Amino acid sequence: MSANSPLPPLVEPAAELSRDEVARYSRHLIIPNVGTVGQRRLRNARVLVIGAGGLGSPTLMYLAAAGVGTIGIVDFDVVDESNLQRQVIHGTSDIGRSKAQSARESIREINPHVDVRLHEFRLEASNAVELFGQYDLILDGADNFATRYLVNDAAVLAGRPYVWGSIYRFEGQVSVFWDAAPDGRGITLRDLYPEAPPPGTVPSCAEGGVLGVLCASIGSIMATEAIKLVTGIGDSLLGRLMIYDALAMQYRTVKLSRDPDRVDVTELVDYDAFCGVEPVVEADRDWAITPLELRELLDSGADVAIVDVREPVEWDIVHLPGATLIPKDRILSGEALAELPLDRRIVLHCKTGIRSAEALAALRRAGFADAVHLQGGVIAWAHQVDPSLPVY
Repeated sequence: MSANSPLPPLVEPAAELSRDEVARYSRHLIIPNVGTVGQRRLRNARVLVIGAGGLGSPTLMYLAAAGVGTIGIVDFDVVDESNLQRQVIHGTSDIGRSKAQSARESIREINPHVDVRLHEFRLEASNAVELFGQYDLILDGADNFATRYLVNDAAVLAGRPYVWGSIYRFEGQVSVFWDAAPDGRGITLRDLYPEAPPPGTVPSCAEGGVLGVLCASIGSIMATEAIKLVTGIGDSLLGRLMIYDALAMQYRTVKLSRDPDRVDVTELVDYDAFCGVEPVVEADRDWAITPLELRELLDSGADVAIVDVREPVEWDIVHLPGATLIPKDRILSGEALAELPLDRRIVLHCKTGIRSAEALAALRRAGFADAVHLQGGVIAWAHQVDPSLPVY
């Protein structure tokens, strides 16, 4: 079997299609590569989708429309208004509802023949392998590296292939990983990313933004790869990474190969620790200030320098009164240190507290011993102090 030859189908065909199914899937049935056998494989397939968010939304909708018989959804989050710009499986009336339940309703409206199974819990090392064993194929649209490595390693231990997607601003990536692929073609996320990027270097969509329609482009590729794997048609992205640049309107693929130094996965680990994600520690109160505490300081007339470490486009959306904009990267590089006052307390803030904590660590190392950062950032300030401010 060559590197680009079709993989054998993952799923055996189900029984004959009903009259209603023939009518529903007729445009598939007349494609020679799919036909009735391919459609029966789809009906017999069990596909698990991690997340009913930006990538999960189009993926779930198209898998349901394609006739995948059993679709599992792992998501314990609720729909937020900021989701609706890209998470098209949800609507305005779903705000505040369970994402998994909202997605199930949309799927049932698209295709009542689909058995939708909800897993409304956090995917963890204690449950991932057993859960993956219940499905033929996994689709991972997670937005953080800790979950991505967990999915990868659990898929290895469960012997399952998975389709991986990632999005940020105007760029997306897609690949297929399967350690147990036939004929020695096995490859995993650890061959692409042997080590997790340092914390803070890869912002989430919530921190860095994402073009909403990018989710459709990448999600549709993920769904396409899933259908190809289930039915055994075409050349999969196993061993290749597809990169999409929406601004340049350009797709390119990069060949992947197994890392000769990769250590086989034999057990699941603490993925937050592996990715360098430190738990939030409340013990050191000298490093943080709450919105209400900052409000009291300002009301008392205290001389405080409020420094906003977000990007200019975020400043244009909302900013705190009296704040000065100094983006985080200028602080981390040391370029902006001379602009910071030495004679008064500095309060850093960002959107939610992630970037300000990183900038604060740099300031402390540079000798700004009295600097603190705002817990929860401008979002917490809007919720606790000034509800008239917009949130994003």
